Amino acid sequence: MTAYAVVIPTLVRDTLADCLAALAAATGPRPDEIVLVDDRPGPDPDPQALDHPLSVLGDLRERTLVVTGGGRGPAAARNTGTQAVTAPWVAFLDDDVQVGPHWCDQLVQDLEEATLDTGAVQGVIAVPLPGHRRPTDWERATAGLAQARWITADMAYRTETLKQVGGFDERFRRAFREDVDLALRVLDAGWRIRQGRRTTRHPVRPADRWVSLRAQRGNADDALMRHLHGPDWWQRALAPRGRIRGHMVTTAAGLTALACALTGRRRAALLAALGWAAGTAEFAWARIAPGPRTRHEVDTMLATSVLIPPAATWHWLSGLVRHRGAAPWREVAL
Repeated sequence: MTAYAVVIPTLVRDTLADCLAALAAATGPRPDEIVLVDDRPGPDPDPQALDHPLSVLGDLRERTLVVTGGGRGPAAARNTGTQAVTAPWVAFLDDDVQVGPHWCDQLVQDLEEATLDTGAVQGVIAVPLPGHRRPTDWERATAGLAQARWITADMAYRTETLKQVGGFDERFRRAFREDVDLALRVLDAGWRIRQGRRTTRHPVRPADRWVSLRAQRGNADDALMRHLHGPDWWQRALAPRGRIRGHMVTTAAGLTALACALTGRRRAALLAALGWAAGTAEFAWARIAPGPRTRHEVDTMLATSVLIPPAATWHWLSGLVRHRGAAPWREVAL
């Protein structure tokens, strides 16, 4: 039987207890080790916050090690967790997922079917959506995880493979693109990545109306991906291109309208303002049309559709500057 460890980076959110309870309830061969990486910032996070989540593990509690990550982000937290395991395979889970009832059985089957040149096996992610209405913009964004390649919400890597490529690139400080970056480096090193059959549920987390605006920080990570893997990395990863080009055009039109108005060029200012309004309206409608169109959702889409283009543009350009000349990820001792 193939031995494996489970590594879960966490900010000790309310979802952690459900994640661990599902893992404890799953049938099949148990993980040799579970490493929980407490990545809350600060030198001394409150250990009592873990009392309830750990209590749901039952007899798996004795196999569980808690280490601190120091708030350096999920990529660094996963490296920290990997350093603490000895099993030949490491299954990474996020702290907001719930593995299926037969996950342990299915995982071991996935690993035993892996050929010698297979460096990783991905799980199947299911995102439950409301059946009585259309999903919101945030719910649709979360549902996209079900089609994402190489997502570390449920991803098993050979420990040997991780060591060879130096683990996750810790310059990715958010839970965004660090999984794609690792997978591309693994493929470049000659390994294969295959799709497994095990299933994991990824519920939609509650979020405030500004979550889509905060998500624009990921454009800086896209800029880092461009530096590291070239402008065609989107095609290699089968990742959606996104709307950054449109956002830049809309932002440029808005800035041009403002500049022309300040210098007294009224006609040019009007034309540029019309361009900005058209771009903003198209973006807002593209987000409103497939949604539930409630008053709250429409108001949220209108407000954030005004703010997202300049925010996305700023993060993209700042990422290009910050990561210019970015070298390949240095190897870490795993």
